[in-house]
Amino acid sequence: MGAGMSKANLPTSSGTEEASGAVGQGAPNCPVCGGIGYVRREVPLDHPDFGRLFPCSCRTEELRARRLQALRTMSSLEHLERFTFATFHPEGHGLSPEQQANLHSVYDRAREFAQRPDGWLVLCGGYGCGKTHLALAIANACVEQGLPVLFLTVPDLLDYLRAAFAPGAPQSYDERFEEIRSAPLLILDDLGTEQSTSWALEKLFQLLNFRYMNRLPTVITTNQEVEDLEPRLRSRLADVEVVQIARIVAPDYRQAGTGQSHADLNTLPLYAGMTFDNFDLRQTDPECEHSENLRRAVEIAQAFALAPAGWLTFTGPFGCGKTHLAAAIANERARLGQTVLFIVVPDLLDYLRAAFSPQSTIPYDKRFDEVRRAPFLVLDDLGTESATPWAQEKLYQLFNFRYVSRLPTVITTAKPIEALDAKLRTRMLDATRSMIFAITAPPYLGGPSRPRAKAPRQKRSGSGDKS
Repeated sequence: MGAGMSKANLPTSSGTEEASGAVGQGAPNCPVCGGIGYVRREVPLDHPDFGRLFPCSCRTEELRARRLQALRTMSSLEHLERFTFATFHPEGHGLSPEQQANLHSVYDRAREFAQRPDGWLVLCGGYGCGKTHLALAIANACVEQGLPVLFLTVPDLLDYLRAAFAPGAPQSYDERFEEIRSAPLLILDDLGTEQSTSWALEKLFQLLNFRYMNRLPTVITTNQEVEDLEPRLRSRLADVEVVQIARIVAPDYRQAGTGQSHADLNTLPLYAGMTFDNFDLRQTDPECEHSENLRRAVEIAQAFALAPAGWLTFTGPFGCGKTHLAAAIANERARLGQTVLFIVVPDLLDYLRAAFSPQSTIPYDKRFDEVRRAPFLVLDDLGTESATPWAQEKLYQLFNFRYVSRLPTVITTAKPIEALDAKLRTRMLDATRSMIFAITAPPYLGGPSRPRAKAPRQKRSGSGDKS
């Protein structure tokens, strides 16, 4: 008999899943348990393990096999075998060169992780960008190598734990939670889509904290930025020595290349006629003394269109030409093959409000996500929206996401920058990421037809050039 252990003659109760089986599950000639399969620890009366039954060492292989089978059952990977690296298209569908390079880079990192699961890999990206496919490809590749894998969406994980409290559940909660947190490789899909109750956050933190402290290989996918997750969860994803974060910037592959991306949001087709060629510098207008200012605005707009980096904001009175320049930039980016979303700010807020309707075909979170992750975004007429607290909060979330992610953005506003909401202003005034140009020309009110002086043109790159 092992030191500190005694044979269990009547295993009628237990705090572990293994002790729920029948008597006589051990090896018939086992010198430790005599074939019973369970032992009791010889501990003081006040010890938490006093009276509890534990599986004997002779059952190690049997219990390991049962745990592996339980992981397979929970993961349902047998129904997800089609998601492999071979069936993933790292070149994407209708992506710009920059998006293709990004997607291929994340694909390579996922393959490297599958070959040698070590540490954590967090895949961030919008709906349909391919992160779940890559997570499943990792799972299937590891299963082929003989590594046990547990794949669960986070909402399903929490439901699975709640079910353990039900009368007649085949496993106790402690058993089920231990099974999940100790999985050799755990893949959690859609972190951030769960109901953020105190209980759910507590369980998720316990799970992630255990795996973090024990350096257990873990893959996580999320539609959110890590900075937007609950602080305790975020703290476990911030250690760069353990966690590598891979962001996918590609849009929903189901819409990419179909011409349907942002179809109901995008108003750029209405501005198709606004180009750099037909922008009026108003050099023949004797009442306009601002031709040089307009010329400089065009030069800045053309440079941004050819190599967008950070943010560009045009300010000026209504009708001065800032929307024309923003649309000219957007049309040039679209000509070069980039996905562009052009939207007037009050319209954007109306679309977001409409997404809360039961009749909406697109849920609010998906609608908001496709806007904030747009590869190239033009926000026209900032400051004309109804400045409710809700509107201010949504705009700040949008601004902050694009600021942190360094996504190319063009903004027009008739308001002085200092008159905008302070939280938005802090993002727009960062000179390292944003340029603000004030158009001083008065409103163009039309008038008799007259020859126009074309704006100066820079040499265009080919449609296949990178921006």
